[in-house]
Amino acid sequence: MRNVAAPPQVAEDVRWIKCPACGGFAYRKRLERNLKVCPECNHHFRLPVQERLGQLLDEDSFQDLSAGIASLDVLGFKDSRAYTERLAEAQAKVQRLDAAVYGTATIQGLPLVVAAMDFAFMGGSMGGAVGEMITRAAELALETRTPLLVISASGGARMQEGCISLMQMAKTSQALKRLDEAGVLFVSLLTDPTFGGVSASFATLGDVLIAEPDALIGFAGPQIIEQTIRQKLPAGFQTAAFLLEHGMVDVVAPREHLRYMLRKLLALHQTEAEARLPTVDGQAPITDPTTLTERPAWEAVELARNIDRPNTLEYIGQIFDDFQELHGDRLYRDDPAIVGGLARLGQQTIMIIGHQKGHTTAEMVERNFGMPNPEGYRKALRLMHYAAKFGLPIITLVDTPGAYPGLGAEERGQSIAVAENIMEMSRLRVPIVTVVTGEGGSGGALALAVADRVLIMENAYYSVISPEGCSVILWKSAAAAPKAADALRITAPDLLRLKIMDGVVPEPPGGAHTDGATAATNLKTAIVTTLGELMALSTDELLDRRYQRFRGFGVPGIQPVLAQTSEGA
Repeated sequence: MRNVAAPPQVAEDVRWIKCPACGGFAYRKRLERNLKVCPECNHHFRLPVQERLGQLLDEDSFQDLSAGIASLDVLGFKDSRAYTERLAEAQAKVQRLDAAVYGTATIQGLPLVVAAMDFAFMGGSMGGAVGEMITRAAELALETRTPLLVISASGGARMQEGCISLMQMAKTSQALKRLDEAGVLFVSLLTDPTFGGVSASFATLGDVLIAEPDALIGFAGPQIIEQTIRQKLPAGFQTAAFLLEHGMVDVVAPREHLRYMLRKLLALHQTEAEARLPTVDGQAPITDPTTLTERPAWEAVELARNIDRPNTLEYIGQIFDDFQELHGDRLYRDDPAIVGGLARLGQQTIMIIGHQKGHTTAEMVERNFGMPNPEGYRKALRLMHYAAKFGLPIITLVDTPGAYPGLGAEERGQSIAVAENIMEMSRLRVPIVTVVTGEGGSGGALALAVADRVLIMENAYYSVISPEGCSVILWKSAAAAPKAADALRITAPDLLRLKIMDGVVPEPPGGAHTDGATAATNLKTAIVTTLGELMALSTDELLDRRYQRFRGFGVPGIQPVLAQTSEGA
């Protein structure tokens, strides 16, 4: 458990409350107005269930369905005191039968089923009653096809109920698996603390995992870990920020933003019979290669690599609405070289995923120059499966020199990560549109580009290997990179002739970096028009055409053959 003591219980007439984190004193009414967040250090005080629900839900919207659900002393357990005595004491303390409640509610009018845990009741430990309430909440969400929100605050399983408590991990998890199979949204809010059997079951199984700042979250508590391994734990270990960095949660959100974020997630998952795409006014994609300006391949490479070219997050900001970035692969780390999340395109919710670079040296280093590690590809695949679960179209923006060729990447299975993305994308049962916006380097690009339609921006390139790499291997010198670029046929016109690309997105004169707004308008037009065509197809048609699209490459009589040199093109 956390070493910092829980906030002291105070009488109504106490005006000042000491913050257990910074030691400062906060005026009680100011602290309450600030949602029980310390105004000096931003420490988030633990909240009783009713206060938590009052902050998140519409006023008077919560309908409590947990009446009568209480734990039983099935073991006749007694340590220094009988379990029945401890239960009675906890019930008197919080005026509730057990450590959770569940029911129905709304957030800004949007319905949801909600279950919430109370750490004040025996450390929020999970016994039969808590497991029953979480399970009933999941079953109700499944029956009514209503999104589920679970708010966790727990030290783990309740020892006084022995293996009955242990079985709640399986009981709750199987109920949530049924919800997952039915494509019903489950959002998990992790608060301080969330440990043990709760963190190792329902609390970390959400489609979206949100954590409050500085919440301690983990399997074993820090004291147990230190005693077991005889090592001092690093600063920040098991905090929400630690989990975000290590790819375990999607978002760390301050308390003041939680209600807005939950409302946005609910709205993005609202289904409409006919979700309309927006009207667009940019230049349509070019499908006739003879209308494109021919330029030396090396010139296209230099334009594609221009550090001022718009990147994925900038395109997202100009093209989509209500973007909610989601983080992490749930296994190892959040790779900043891949970004993705939910967004609105007109009335249609989509999943947008792309390689991310920067404009300064510091930004490029932070994003690893747009070269993903295995965890980046696994994050992308997680988000693609998320989209498929909810029937959301997928848009990918490709801009990478290639998958990162580092020691750690090899240790963590770079080839496997790329291969799994390529295979899984081929059978996802939703429309997929890919646009190569800058560099399209080898398998690192293809791992985000097995799509129904693959487009390329006018000054981007797509290649099996970098021109420099090809030059070193075949010409024995990097100096021949421009010659290699010509030979590889990596420009938009050649790729359109080869049918590698289905269309070319026009760029402003001089390149996308000279007029980012126009480039974004044309990109939006390309995405909307292409996606509109794909959404009219049945799932079977979509999958069959995607299969045939890639099946035809390299087949004599199907694949066009270009002249031997660019001069003859």
